[in-house]
Amino acid sequence: MTSTISLDGFAVVLGGLDRRPADQDTSGTSVAPLPPAQPNHWLVHGDGRRDLLPVRRWHGPPEPVIESVAARCDGPTIDLGCGPGRLTVALAQRGLVALGVDISAEAVRLTQGRGVVALRRDVFEPLPGEGRWAHALLVDGNIGIGGDPVRLLRRCGTLIAADGTLVVEVEPPGAGLWQGQAYVLSGSSGQGERQGPPFRWARVGAEAVTATAAAAGLRVADTLRFGSRWFAELVRS
Repeated sequence: MTSTISLDGFAVVLGGLDRRPADQDTSGTSVAPLPPAQPNHWLVHGDGRRDLLPVRRWHGPPEPVIESVAARCDGPTIDLGCGPGRLTVALAQRGLVALGVDISAEAVRLTQGRGVVALRRDVFEPLPGEGRWAHALLVDGNIGIGGDPVRLLRRCGTLIAADGTLVVEVEPPGAGLWQGQAYVLSGSSGQGERQGPPFRWARVGAEAVTATAAAAGLRVADTLRFGSRWFAELVRS
């Protein structure tokens, strides 16, 4: 599939996990444990920042924060960069029309395997229901897709209805705005590390989202904090 964005570096974290009895993460949420030999994965940013990717959380059931995001939705919702689909599932469990979208074939397969609808598509390619979605969602750092938050938010603004909302997960206050190259680094103890291909990425802090949204023709209607995670609810200007 031809795409305007290459996120092949994330493919390594989307493979199915060995489903042994669930353990709990630090928030108390039951998650599928990684098998002993499963490597860790980090997102390494061009400015030197290195974030451990929460792979078990992505592959697990919807955690309380994701349920809180889903609770902000009361109409048809498109989950952009859905990954293995736990947010799409949370939406569907609330009786909402929900569509997961991801450029990764494996992500779409996993999401569909959970019994919900998902489409393999680049967010900048034509999507079903453009201009009619009640809500669009960008969580788990997906504001970084493509490395240009203004372009991405502008595109998302075309997906929602005139009275729709866009819920975006952002970095905690103080993170500012960063754009550049990133890659996924994978490895496990004693087995070395493997670097994935580079791709464009971005970070947007809570204090930077107002200006970023304004440049995209949107405005911040609400700022939300669920535990240690921050979100902005955007509407059309």
